[in-house]
Amino acid sequence: MQAECVERVFMDSPLSAKVALFNQQANKHLRKQAVNPFSNGKCVGGMPKPQFSKDEYGKPAKGSLSESRAFKATIEVCKEMLECCEIINQYGEPLFDPSEKQDDPRKAISFGTIFTIYTVISDKLVGMLLRARKHKLVDFEGEVLFQRRDDHVPIILLKPIAEVRAIFREKIDAAKAALKENEECSENGY
Repeated sequence: MQAECVERVFMDSPLSAKVALFNQQANKHLRKQAVNPFSNGKCVGGMPKPQFSKDEYGKPAKGSLSESRAFKATIEVCKEMLECCEIINQYGEPLFDPSEKQDDPRKAISFGTIFTIYTVISDKLVGMLLRARKHKLVDFEGEVLFQRRDDHVPIILLKPIAEVRAIFREKIDAAKAALKENEECSENGY
């Protein structure tokens, strides 16, 4: 679409306008190359050293498509982790000792059982379990679980499902708000 507009400008304007448009594109390219780490520093002025705060380091630029994709990925991962916790809650057995308190909210399911149930839904079960453990929602022995070898390992849902839902609702809403803000920034050209 942009190429068509450029061609139309070239066809409908005098030579001086074409030269000015070419120079504008060339200058834009030079500015981009000046900050491109792969340009071998052959541009005028060299490459400036990027300045990042701790919060900005390793994150995409505000309003960029990369930032937008990151927010969308966060939403999807949160939904998958919630689904994983929902399955543990639905198919897991209550985890309590008769001598201890009866209102223990934890539930447990073996890895083999959840693997059988979850493979119909997604092929990312182990990754979701690791991520959920990182968020202190589930717990299990070992670093990584393998099919057949770890079928007996219990996966324990550590929090009541209502609390898990609230946690993910908050994270998803925050990511959606940030995504909306990102899209508004990119529309306004900031």
